[in-house]
Amino acid sequence: MTKDDKGLKAFRQYLESLFPAPECALKFATPFQLLVATIMSAQCTDKQVNKTTPGLFAKYPDAKSMAGAELSDIEETIRSIGIYKNKARNIHNAAKAIMENFGGEVPRTMEELTSLPGVGRKTANVVLGNAFGVPGMVVDTHVKRIANRFGLTKNQDPAKIEQDLMKLIPSESWTDFSHQLVLFGRSVCDARKPDCAGCGVSEICPSAVKK
Repeated sequence: MTKDDKGLKAFRQYLESLFPAPECALKFATPFQLLVATIMSAQCTDKQVNKTTPGLFAKYPDAKSMAGAELSDIEETIRSIGIYKNKARNIHNAAKAIMENFGGEVPRTMEELTSLPGVGRKTANVVLGNAFGVPGMVVDTHVKRIANRFGLTKNQDPAKIEQDLMKLIPSESWTDFSHQLVLFGRSVCDARKPDCAGCGVSEICPSAVKK
């Protein structure tokens, strides 16, 4: 699909009708908490992250307290999520970097955010779009799947998919479009069993299972 493609316009209108006010599924009170939650969400459901973060943030609500925490305690507190030791280390080191390099405040640019341990473009875009209102195209597994199924990209690399989608979608819609694709991927276009029969745009989807 191209920027002027009628199919893309119809797809966007359909997503808008399904999810008119999409929001980040991760629960947070501050940019730092969103950063931590997003780091934790890798290879883990948002639901499980949201179950774990209240206990973590009760102990360490900001970069200063997290940086001063014992790594072993962070590990124990987030033990219920996948690859928790690696995530705990990244969270701890990111907090230290924020204190040392950014005066205790989460930075607001892609370059600065991705300089933090454990923070790639996906995490940075989540923080930029949802904490600071800076448009960001988040490419997770759902976005990657939907973008390929609908012919919005031919790439598999998230960074290349991000660039492809940014060319198709107006910048002011990047954050919402990302959320809508995630929600659509969870509710309709499942990885293993997409509900093509119940999808309102299956007729324009090149990957739809026709019956």
